[in-house]
Amino acid sequence: MKRLLVTLGILIVVIGPCKGQEKAKMNDGIFPMGEKGPSQFFTGNAYPYGLVQVDSVYTTLAGNVYFESGARSNWHTHPSGQILIVIDGVGYHQIEGQAKETIRKGDVVKCPPNIRHWHGASKNEGMSHIYIIPNTEKGIVEWMEPVSDEQYNH
Repeated sequence: MKRLLVTLGILIVVIGPCKGQEKAKMNDGIFPMGEKGPSQFFTGNAYPYGLVQVDSVYTTLAGNVYFESGARSNWHTHPSGQILIVIDGVGYHQIEGQAKETIRKGDVVKCPPNIRHWHGASKNEGMSHIYIIPNTEKGIVEWMEPVSDEQYNH
């Protein structure tokens, strides 16, 4: 039985992931996948999963989001800013008025307070990041309009 599992594992690597396995590969079992994020906040398939819930002691919210290739958040702001830690894949981040940046595994991005921004996966590869929102007593997020295909592709 153990030998069969090893053999199957090798076959999966040689053949490549089947449809739907991109999510499991990117998530790599570190965190549960989470449910698909609502289309009112995301374009494409994004899967947020909460890690640290809001409370009055730590006043911090944290979680993981996996974005399938091409998926992205809407424009949004955070009253106290946001920190992103990319844990897998390749994605994009953009602060309004600045050029879109490519972000990769190991990158840390600071989104300033009350500044419009968006983030998501690259066109050809998914991306997973941890988000940290400090000082939640000031508020958490204000969601805005979707990032257009023109903005995403520019």
